[in-house]
Amino acid sequence: MQLSRYEKCCSSARRLRSAFCVFGSVLAIAACGGAGSSGPGSSAPAALTAPTVSAVNSTVDLSLSAQVGKKIFFDKALSASGKLSCASCHDPNHAYGPPNDLAVQFGGPALLDSGVRAVPSLRYKEFTPAYADLLDNPDGISAPGPGGGFTWDGRANTLAEHAKIPLLSSFEMANASIAEVVAKLKSASYAALFQQAFGNQAFDDADAAFNNALAALQAYQLEDPSFHPYSSKFDLYAGNKIGGTLTSAETRGMEVFTDPNRGNCSSCHFQGAGLNGSTALFTDFSYEAIGVPRNAAIAANGSASYYDLGVCGPLRSDHLPRSSGAVNAFCGMFKTPTLRNVATRGVFFHNGVMHSLAQAIRFYNTRDTNPEIWYPTAGGTPKASPDPGFPAYGLITTQYLGGSVQKFDDLPAAYRVNIDPQLPLDGRPAGSAPPMSEQNIADLICFLNTLTDGYQPPSPPPTSGPCVD
Repeated sequence: MQLSRYEKCCSSARRLRSAFCVFGSVLAIAACGGAGSSGPGSSAPAALTAPTVSAVNSTVDLSLSAQVGKKIFFDKALSASGKLSCASCHDPNHAYGPPNDLAVQFGGPALLDSGVRAVPSLRYKEFTPAYADLLDNPDGISAPGPGGGFTWDGRANTLAEHAKIPLLSSFEMANASIAEVVAKLKSASYAALFQQAFGNQAFDDADAAFNNALAALQAYQLEDPSFHPYSSKFDLYAGNKIGGTLTSAETRGMEVFTDPNRGNCSSCHFQGAGLNGSTALFTDFSYEAIGVPRNAAIAANGSASYYDLGVCGPLRSDHLPRSSGAVNAFCGMFKTPTLRNVATRGVFFHNGVMHSLAQAIRFYNTRDTNPEIWYPTAGGTPKASPDPGFPAYGLITTQYLGGSVQKFDDLPAAYRVNIDPQLPLDGRPAGSAPPMSEQNIADLICFLNTLTDGYQPPSPPPTSGPCVD
């Protein structure tokens, strides 16, 4: 039996509460790129430089394959420009996410070609299942739906498949062929290590050598603990360990996170404890259409006919609409990312249109109640200065008299039926009260900060501050 949206939210929240109890929690929960973006024609950002291998703990005992993968991950020579490595965009010093607040990164032969999607973190991918149109939801209760896979549209089923994409993408590492990649590997300083791992004839067959390189990258990501450290304050809390006591603000924020009538974050951003031996990953691997505003900073969006529709294309080709505007339940759907280390990011959503965690949360809270601050207005008259109560945190800071708000401007009208209506994006009327208060938002941000890895309990603990009281 398929559950209603409300039942799904409450079921997920109940499982989250149960998981916290399993962790040994003593808390009784009451309820279950913008600024800095480069536009078309911009030069490559100086900040996009690959970290050195020493940036990652080198004392970990890795298999030979993983050792090769580590070398490949940091090798700029494998790109057409000679200046871009996997680590350039997936920086270990930034939770294996982007090292800047650009909506999309630059690559290609001269590092001048703009990407089309924001770079996700590579952390906590070890339990990601292969993509399926009807994947069982990890909560064990909700009806199956699109889920799993890698990239924003799930077109890669394994970390090895995922690694193939940037090596051959024209706007990333821009190799023209598999043979070109293998030729670079054969001349690399670690070629002997490659042969030690895969045999003396490892370079004789280009396709086999390329597949071994992808397998090596996968082994590195699976074996090196820096890709899944589980070292946040939340992990101390979940394990009932010293230093893991949540403050009052963080506790309230967790309540907002799980409450189906306020944040309702846990309906998509939670995976139950114990699944595949993991702790909470803060994603259920599902895909949702939420109508994120169009990002003019992405060069491809300069064409009015271009739409990034996620699972139904254009980068993924097996779920394309039969014809322009034809009914397609997958159009507009993008993968739910993990919220671990979300507070360290400078860009949010698949197109990087939001540039702070607070702004992303406010979009969820006011997309429907104040659409005029997220989407452009057509035909209105701009006011010389906005009214005192006009929100200043949106993408649109100009207030208009009259006109029509172009809501869901990055999703063709034919596919807006796919937009998920569950709270807080529940389609409530414009001008009505949003589901979260200002205090709720502040508390939620405090809780999300507890998901940042590398937490060291302060001594003594703080007794005051915005995330304490």
